[in-house]
Amino acid sequence: MSSVAIDLDNPYILLTPGPLSTSPTVRAAMLRDWCTWDDDYNQGIVNPIRERLVTLASGAEPTAFTAVLMQGSGTFSVESTLGTLLPRDGRLLVLANGAYGDRLAKIAVTLGIDHVVHDSGELAPPDLTRLDATLAADRHISHVVCVHCETTTGMLNPLADICRIVKGHGRLMLVDSMSGFGGIPLDVATLGIDALVSSANKCIQGVPGFGFVVVRRDVIAAAAGRARSLSLDLFDQWREMEKSGGKWRYTSPTHTVRAFAQALAELDAEGGVAARHARFSENQRRLVEGMQRLGFACVLPRPLHSPIITGFRSPTAARYEFRAFYEALKSRGFVIYPGKVTGIESFRIGTIGHVFPADIDRLITAVEASIDW
Repeated sequence: MSSVAIDLDNPYILLTPGPLSTSPTVRAAMLRDWCTWDDDYNQGIVNPIRERLVTLASGAEPTAFTAVLMQGSGTFSVESTLGTLLPRDGRLLVLANGAYGDRLAKIAVTLGIDHVVHDSGELAPPDLTRLDATLAADRHISHVVCVHCETTTGMLNPLADICRIVKGHGRLMLVDSMSGFGGIPLDVATLGIDALVSSANKCIQGVPGFGFVVVRRDVIAAAAGRARSLSLDLFDQWREMEKSGGKWRYTSPTHTVRAFAQALAELDAEGGVAARHARFSENQRRLVEGMQRLGFACVLPRPLHSPIITGFRSPTAARYEFRAFYEALKSRGFVIYPGKVTGIESFRIGTIGHVFPADIDRLITAVEASIDW
């Protein structure tokens, strides 16, 4: 695949962690209507998506896993997972180092889930020594949850090390890989992940409308009657899809689902997750090198970067103002993200989606032209 000019119906490229820029063919896939009860939709589109997600997630042990699709944004699927898989007498350990780890804790509070939080701050990965000691000391902890790529800063958390410690203590491992799955190679069986959550509008390059959970079959089968919500009952959604050939319990986002099927086909055509990871990584490398050449400093040290999104410290010049910088870049065909790090003036630039190295080169030229301080 190669870089393309900005589409006439897309005046700018979204350099965000999602929703993100999609291909014209993914958008075109939404131009037909589908019936939520029809086999052409459920058995012809939904079930193949579920099967493909399992093979993407687990080459080592695919028959042990299943995939459940859930309406709404990715947070809906995260809440569905926590609210269904945690038994009433379970305890959740939340590893938090940014806004999305904090959101996991907020979900636990809202749902009344017994939990503890390890907050390592926004600029550091989870404390693995503390994790190991806590699991050894507190046998009531049944599940651990972490964010794979914390897009508050763009930090890629040490997932393999976290999983090794959690599984060494015999606990269930839940992962919010919202901004990582499909763009960063992983195998849930090899890592010991019991449930992984992501969304249609991230690295697989679909459009917003649903999330999905790849979960061990024995883990979801044991969750009957646990859900703390009717519409977000992950077990019931899975059971309906299993017994009714892919049918959702309630109205499904048909157009988004069809677009996602096209996005999966385009992922395969590109060469799979490894090829996409290579493109995203090259995008991010060119971004960091170009921005540093222009005098911008990264929020995080290089070893903590992900290929997903990168935080940059705002210039200290008196004339700099983010909104003006944002609008200048938007007028040149690029949309970036405001910063989210507490106490640090910053902004973020994503490198995922239907974005290619030549687009990043054009972005750097646009940044240079937008600097007026």
